[in-house]
Amino acid sequence: MAPTDQLFASRYRLENRLGVGGMSTVQLAFDTRLERYVAVKLLAEHLAEDPGFVARFRREALAAARLVHPNVVQVFDFGLDDASGRQYIVMEHVEGHSCAEILRDQGHLEPADAVDILVQACRGLEYAHRNGVIHRDVKPGNLLRSLDGVVKLADFGIAKASEQSDITRVGSVLGTAAYLAPEQARGEPAGPAADLYSLGVVAYQLLTGRLPYEGLSLTELARLQDSGPPERLDRVNPGVPPALSAAVLRALHRDPEGRFADGPEMEEALRDGLHGVEPEPSPSTTTALPADEETEATRMLSRDAVRSAAPAPPAAPRRRLEPLADEYAPPPRRAAAAAAPPATAPRKRGGAARTLLILLAVLALVAGGAAVVLSQTGGRSVQLREDVRGDAQQSLSELRGLIEDNTR
Repeated sequence: MAPTDQLFASRYRLENRLGVGGMSTVQLAFDTRLERYVAVKLLAEHLAEDPGFVARFRREALAAARLVHPNVVQVFDFGLDDASGRQYIVMEHVEGHSCAEILRDQGHLEPADAVDILVQACRGLEYAHRNGVIHRDVKPGNLLRSLDGVVKLADFGIAKASEQSDITRVGSVLGTAAYLAPEQARGEPAGPAADLYSLGVVAYQLLTGRLPYEGLSLTELARLQDSGPPERLDRVNPGVPPALSAAVLRALHRDPEGRFADGPEMEEALRDGLHGVEPEPSPSTTTALPADEETEATRMLSRDAVRSAAPAPPAAPRRRLEPLADEYAPPPRRAAAAAAPPATAPRKRGGAARTLLILLAVLALVAGGAAVVLSQTGGRSVQLREDVRGDAQQSLSELRGLIEDNTR
């Protein structure tokens, strides 16, 4: 719209158009009262036909106007222009570019630049969540980066005002379906975790230049989200650190409890991921990544978790240095047998018998010889020679010892 002398809402001089969407048109305007440039969002004319939307829009715009934070686009004014019949909202003008324009011009960003945008968005969301405001429509077009690098979230509250409107459901909800959390796609109430999921989608797109899931309808989008995590960012873009990829994938968990607890936790994980430190697994979910999606750090964390959860093995009893008690001693016979030295192998019975027969034969020969001598001398007393007597005594001693050995 060209500059005109006619003031919109009796205050704003509309100048060039900044952007256009399914439910609104944004124009640069000059506030003639405060003498500053502002952004005026003119809601689509058909929205005024829904009284419920108008009531919700006023309520949510008032809540958004109370948010004053460096990373939130401030709302200055809202109302109805009687002359044109247009609902409008006046916001802080951010001189710079939206992330949608950055993606259009550059395709994707370097990891450091993307993380800088995302951590500032985390701070803006955390501030809004602490004040009870859910954005519900986080997307690149609502992330504005000023010329000095400050990132601001725009359009707080408008999504909530429109999500229950039949008039805007096709134009606004389906128009940003790719950024909706699974619970939003199912029609469930959106909470802070839904905003963090949407920011995870923005992170995926800023780092890879493409969306994690690309469905033509809410049904197809829900099917893709339920099928499992999207492809790892470091596989789509090798320039993304694997740890940063893991942080973004956690933000995209289909279960709200599996995502980050709040904005500060997500901010810390993104910063750590940029420097190679992967986020810890969420304690509130047991859903594991597929085997090919696990990283080495994830496997190490899983092993540590298993070790810490497994019961400790019973401690082995200490070895006693003193002798065992009497009641544990073996029976006397066994003890004696155990203490005795190993006995030598007994002689073979066959060899001992042969030796005994030989000795008896020798003794018989000696006795027979003595009898022959006595008979030849006529009964005279004959004294055996000294050497014969010694041999006989030695033989008898050896025979006695042999008998004793075999007896034992």
